[in-house]
This record gives sequence, C-alpha cells and structure tokens, in this order.
Amino acid sequence: MNTFLVALAIIVVGGLLPLATYRNMAIAKGLYLGTTLFGCIFGLISLFSASANLHGLTWAWSWLHCFTLVFSCDSLSFFFLIPIFLICPLAAIYGFAYFDKTENSLRTAISFFCTNMLIVAMALVTVAANILSFALVWEMMSLSSYILVMYDYEKPETRTAGYLYFLFAQAGALLIFAAFGVAYSQTGELEFSKLALLPAEVKLIVFFLAFLGFGSKAGVFPLHVWLPHAHPAAPSHISAIMSGVMIKMGIYGILRMYAALATSDLRIGEAVLVFGMISGVLGVLYALGTHNLKKLLAYHSVENIGIILMGAGLGMIGVAKGNVTMAGFGFAGCLLHVLNHSIFKSLLFFGAGAVIKKAGTSHVDHLGGLMKRMPITGRTFLVGSVSISGLPPFNGFVSEFLVYFAAFQGLKYTHSTLLLAILAIISLAAIGGLASFCFTKVVGIVFLGEPRSQHAAEAREGGRLLTLPMTILAALCLAIGIFPQSFMDLAFAGLADMVRIGRVDAAIVESIGINLALASRLFLLIFVVVLTFRRLLYRNKVITKGPTWGCGFTQGTTRIQYTGSSFARSVVNFFRPFVIVRESKVLLEKIFPGKTEYFTRIEDIADIAMHRGLATPLLVLLGKFRWIQHGNVQLYIGYIIIAISVLLLASFF
Repeated sequence: MNTFLVALAIIVVGGLLPLATYRNMAIAKGLYLGTTLFGCIFGLISLFSASANLHGLTWAWSWLHCFTLVFSCDSLSFFFLIPIFLICPLAAIYGFAYFDKTENSLRTAISFFCTNMLIVAMALVTVAANILSFALVWEMMSLSSYILVMYDYEKPETRTAGYLYFLFAQAGALLIFAAFGVAYSQTGELEFSKLALLPAEVKLIVFFLAFLGFGSKAGVFPLHVWLPHAHPAAPSHISAIMSGVMIKMGIYGILRMYAALATSDLRIGEAVLVFGMISGVLGVLYALGTHNLKKLLAYHSVENIGIILMGAGLGMIGVAKGNVTMAGFGFAGCLLHVLNHSIFKSLLFFGAGAVIKKAGTSHVDHLGGLMKRMPITGRTFLVGSVSISGLPPFNGFVSEFLVYFAAFQGLKYTHSTLLLAILAIISLAAIGGLASFCFTKVVGIVFLGEPRSQHAAEAREGGRLLTLPMTILAALCLAIGIFPQSFMDLAFAGLADMVRIGRVDAAIVESIGINLALASRLFLLIFVVVLTFRRLLYRNKVITKGPTWGCGFTQGTTRIQYTGSSFARSVVNFFRPFVIVRESKVLLEKIFPGKTEYFTRIEDIADIAMHRGLATPLLVLLGKFRWIQHGNVQLYIGYIIIAISVLLLASFF
C-alpha cells in the first residue's frame, strides 16, 4: 500500500465523518475540512515524491473472482492529478464558509460525502489502466456529481438541471462503453495497452465513439447543453470543482484514448481541431449575451474547452505530419491550459458565489458597485477575468501562446493543414478579443458603477475562509504568468509517455519560456510605474469623490447606467447568424408613455436543435406506441413470452 492510496483513503474517511456527526454542524464541518485538507495535501506530496518513478505506481485487485481491476500512473495521469489535489482542498475551505445554515446540516453532510467521493473517483479515473476499472470509477464520478448538482432539489430549475446532467452523462457513458465494446470485440483484452493492436479502420471508429462520449463530459459544442443549467444550480464551490476539474476528465479521456490507440491518422487531429474552434468561438459568444453570472461562466468553460481541444488537435496534426515542435507545443499548450483553466475558472466561480451569497442575485443587471463593498472579491475576480482573457502578466497568456506557436508551425504545410492552421490563429484571436470584451462587461456592470438594487448596496465582504481560496488562486495566476518556465516544463513532462515522435528541443522551450517571462514582467513593470506616477502626481492634491457615471445629470439615477444587454448589444448583433436573440418589444404609443421594460435573451442553437430537432420528434413518435402500456400485468407477461419466443425462433435461422 503506497502513500497515494493512503491519501485517497483519508479523503474517503473525510467524507464519512460528517455523515456520523451531522447533528453538530460545527464539529461535522471541522472534521470534514481537517481530513480533506490533510488527504489532498498528502496526495499531492506523495505524487511529487514518486514523480521520478511513476511507472512503479501500479495496483491490481481481483473483483467478483473473475475480473481484475488495474490502476497505474504515468506522466499523463500525473499531470491531471495536480489540479485535482490543488483545487479540491481550496473548494473544501470555501465550502466550510459557504454552508452556514444549520437547518440543512444533513444535506450539507451528504454534500461533503459526495464531494469527497467525486475527488476520489476523479483521481482513480486518471490512473485506471483497464476498461473495467475505468468504467466503474467513471460511473462513480458521474453519480456523485449528479447528487451534488441536486443540492437545492426543491427548486424546479435544479431538478431540470439534474435531469439534463444525468441524461448527458449517461448518454456519454454509453458512447464510451460502446467504444470499449468495439475494442474488446477485436482484441479480447481489457487493458488500454492492447488498443494499439486494433486495425486502423477500427481505431478510427473507437476514437470517434469515445470522443463523443468524453466530449459530452467535457462540454464540447454541441454536447455542452447540460453545462449552462448545471453550474447555476450547483453550490458555487461544486461548480468550481465541476468546471475547474471534473470536465477535464473528458479531456483526459480523449488524450488517453489517443495515446492508447497509438494512431497518427490526420483526420483525427483535424476533427478535434474543428470541434475546438467551434466550441471556443460559440462558447464565448453565448457568454457575451448571457445575464446570469454563473451561466455566463459556464459558457466560458465551453470556450476554454475549445482552446484546450485546439491545442490537442494541433498536437495530433503535428504527430501525423511528424513535426515534433508542432506536436509538442500543441499538446503542451493543451495541458498547461487544463491547469490554468482549473485555477482561474475556480477563482471566478468562487468570486461569483461570494457575490450571489452576499447580494442575493446572480443577474448582472441587478448588481453594481461591489468593488467598494467587496474589495477582495472584486480584485481577485478582476485577476481571474484578465487571466481567462489570455492577457499578460497572468497564466492564460502563457498557455494560449503555446497553442498559437503550434498553429504557426502549421503554416509551412499546404491544403487542409494550412487552411486549418490559419483558421486556428484567427479563432484564437477572436476568442481572446471576445473574452476580453465579455469580462469588461462583467467587471464593469457587477463591480463598478453604483448598486442597482438594495441587496447590492448592502452587500459586504465574506469571512476570511471565503476570501482565502480566491487570494491563493489569484496569486497562482500571477505566479504562472511571471515564472512560466517551471510550469511549461511540467506540461512538457506530462507528454513523456504520450507523444511517440520524440521530444521538443529543450533550447526552443527554454527560449520561449524566457521571452514569455520577460513580456509578463515588462507588462507588470509598466503597470507599477504608471500606478506610482499617478500617486506622485496626485500627492498633496484635493481629491473629491462623487457618484460614478453621472453623465452630466444633476440628479442621475442608477437606471441611466449601462446594462449587460446595452453593453454587449452591438457585438452580439454582429454575430446574429450564429446567435438567436429574443427581444421584448418597446412601443411608445403616447406622448407621455408609462413605464416600459425592455429585455433580451439569447437562445443556444444546440439546445434548440436537440429540443426541437431530436427530443420533440422522438416524443411524438414514442407517443404513438403508448397504447402498448395498459397497466395490465398479464399483458406484460404476454409481451415477455412473445419476445422470448421471437428470440428463440430467430436463433434457428
């Protein structure tokens, strides 16, 4: 028994203790926090202490006397375990302060238990070494996260979100198991290492079945429909774990299948890249037109999954072309963005949760002026906003640059590779610009200006345990941006057991790391110098303070401020062919009209297509067979006898 398994056992115990002590919520929360923190930190330490000999970490158990569950660790598993053991303990600290209603103590204890089951399941997913082990822990991950989404089950929107999540999780699992079934029928082996023996045509089928299944978990467009419903419904620290860590298990599955199949088919890389570009651009567009803060962040998860897939697709194209630099930088950009996204997206969900908890609403147009009332939340949220926009000196800039660098390597080819490389560069630029615009809207409407509601005016900063995780994550965003070399090396080390065409020249990696660090530090220096000059110039001068955005009105009100709709309207209108906008009509029919209201909402084309194009026709079709259901038991027994008879007769032919 090694220290990694001991760490997982401690986390399981940390989930069980609140169930035994839920009647005293303070004790239950204290025991949960202590054991979960200890287990996660112990897991992280055990992982890095064994990093020199990862292949020595192998475990196997017999199950039902006929199957063997096998788990092992390699460089790819190692990299994906880092965000699990990094983000989850911070979510535990946040959850300690977030759950403060003693009347919900049992519900909170169940949530703690399922959170730790989710942590353990995610860790085991990354080290599962055969089909059976993977299927078991994958289902354990889906079921525990489903219960976490259903925390506020008495709300109709939560039940809808839970239903959608369960539907997509199980549909995705069916596709993954179908891929495993096809592979097993060809090889007769359960180990992932045997998938490389499949014929080339079968590899293609297995990969795309698995890609759709894992894509459903990752939130790849158009399989992302559950994301904008599940994240607003779940508690904020659970949203942070699900968006920051759990959806990355879908990315892990895609990369694991690609590595196990040992394929270099160009079509796989091109398809992954196209899915990434579509997810990235449409994800940020839908975020721009959304007014719910957590739903907006959910769409940004779709956008960032798109960037991650673009890195993976470019890496796969690099493997197909035998271009070591393109493959290495594409995959390294993909992996580093996995880590970076887990950090800044968790930070943003923590910030959104603090705002919703204190202001009582998630509608951006009902907030405002929170930077003065919640300064730590506001400033750390600003750091997360700059990071997710891919701007220096923060971490998003580093990983997106690696993906850019891989895309520029594709410009030396012709035909489809050249076209896709150009489209990837344009898509990345468009995603970055739109993300910057979207978070300018969020920070401007939510944190600047004047409060638009009484709750926003009365909002105050949360306790230290609520702000501590945000401060740590904001510091990590800056640290990776200013000192990128170590984290780039970590990402390239994650490829050691994955990319088979060799290693990227260390001199190129070091040179790019030095230049990225220089750019970030220079940007930070300019910012500090400008801030210092501003302070010097205003020294000993009288500075008056007044209402923000007075706009020349002597008796201005908060109603004359920009709203989320008005701020984003011009950009959303430009992309109308891809975004369906619904507006309420405002008709002024009198000289002195009464009170009017105007609102807009966007509709997700994937949501509409699946609802109107798939679910509704299917329900109509199935409705025609409802006459079969009579509620008569004898009739149902007759159905069974007829079905068995037909099967027996069929076996003779």
